[in-house]
Amino acid sequence: MGYLWLAIAIMAEVFGSSMLKLTGGFKKLVPTIGVIIAYGIAFYALSLSLSYLPLGVAYAIWAGAGTALTALVGVVVYKEGLDMKKSLGILLVIGGVVLLKSGI
Repeated sequence: MGYLWLAIAIMAEVFGSSMLKLTGGFKKLVPTIGVIIAYGIAFYALSLSLSYLPLGVAYAIWAGAGTALTALVGVVVYKEGLDMKKSLGILLVIGGVVLLKSGI
């Protein structure tokens, strides 16, 4: 159950982070409301995941997966460039998450 809550937290955080670009510095109401709701869900789901998972592991997975997925959303949705440095950074983040989950 902890990983389900963590997955929900990650999806909500990625959605909220992705919507930040659309807020225009929090000047556009609808995207701003989306960001607030998404982050509320993200932190609530993360807090529920902590009933089952260690804090360090849960937070590292949440932050790492959120960072990698948000970068991918930037490339796919916002047509941001994907160079070798960004690709390597995303792979390193994913590798770190895998290492944490595997317990090595």
